[in-house]
Amino acid sequence: MNDKILMSGNEALAEGAIRAGCKFYAGYPITPQNELTAYMAVNLPKAGGIFIQAESELAAINMVFGAAAAGARAMTSSSSPGISLKQEGISYIAGAELPSVIINVMRGGPGLGNISPSQSDYFQATRGGGHGDYHCLVLAPSSVQESLDLMPLAFNLADKYRTPVMVLSDGMLGQMMEPVSVHSPQSTVHSKKLPEKKWALTGCRGRKPNVVKSFYMQEGGLEKFNLSLQKKYSEIRNKEQRFEMTNVKDAEVIIVAYGIMARIAKSAMQDLNNAGRKVGLIRPVSLWPFPKNAFREIEKSKHFKSFLVVEMSYGQMIEDVLLSVADKSKVDFLGRSGGGIPAEAEIIDKLKKIIRR
Repeated sequence: MNDKILMSGNEALAEGAIRAGCKFYAGYPITPQNELTAYMAVNLPKAGGIFIQAESELAAINMVFGAAAAGARAMTSSSSPGISLKQEGISYIAGAELPSVIINVMRGGPGLGNISPSQSDYFQATRGGGHGDYHCLVLAPSSVQESLDLMPLAFNLADKYRTPVMVLSDGMLGQMMEPVSVHSPQSTVHSKKLPEKKWALTGCRGRKPNVVKSFYMQEGGLEKFNLSLQKKYSEIRNKEQRFEMTNVKDAEVIIVAYGIMARIAKSAMQDLNNAGRKVGLIRPVSLWPFPKNAFREIEKSKHFKSFLVVEMSYGQMIEDVLLSVADKSKVDFLGRSGGGIPAEAEIIDKLKKIIRR
């Protein structure tokens, strides 16, 4: 039996969430992620979950706060301006240590921008985005299949660390359609027992009441709590770096790209490989924590000359690459924004110039 079906990236994110045991979704319409909301409206109630179209983005993220506090696997989604509106709520969720999943299908900005694909929300996603010392764990799929497969991981990481997890897609990946195996090993977790949440607000008959808060008025209380958060973030940095490396062993130049941009870069890499050029690719899957470990071994290679960072922005992830190499390697950049997408031919031209110098 062929278990492959044709679906969009937005639909795959929604289906992946349902298969991961998501029981509560609240969102507000915004292009280019509306197919996700529509899919959840139809299919989440069939899976025993609750769908709410909220009156605003602010309402949606605070409904997710409430559902997560009650122990439900809870999720919201939006696109760039909508995610900006949710930032206060995301900070509250991080401060209350509530597991939840937030999807950003990025579009062009700043401001209202347009509905073309972009990767210009990288800073917002990986630096916390809202107020206070916190992080969201950030995952970036590069295909429709991976949009499905990363969702169970997103919910599992949220539960494991009691932290918000952001899945960073973009308008191109969200709208494109590809055949997807809905029974891939990564996506099939819905039958597993979900973790017990003894901290959740489920009624306190027969036990001491649980407290969920992000408000610490006593002297030194907030600092003590923030230190515990930093200890958790340090553990995440050490254990949750995820990346994919292709043809890096003998490469002279290694492209660094994530999401849909990595697929375009991979095609450029393969064209140059076929012409005898030694070019490789690093694709970060976790954007926070950034996979610094991927760069350490490569710099020891006698063949290696430089990295080329390619983004649908004017340079955001490149800062994490520069921090990872710590001035030990040359780093070049190619980027476009506002709906502009670095084409395969542009990447090849840039790579040829780097190789010739």
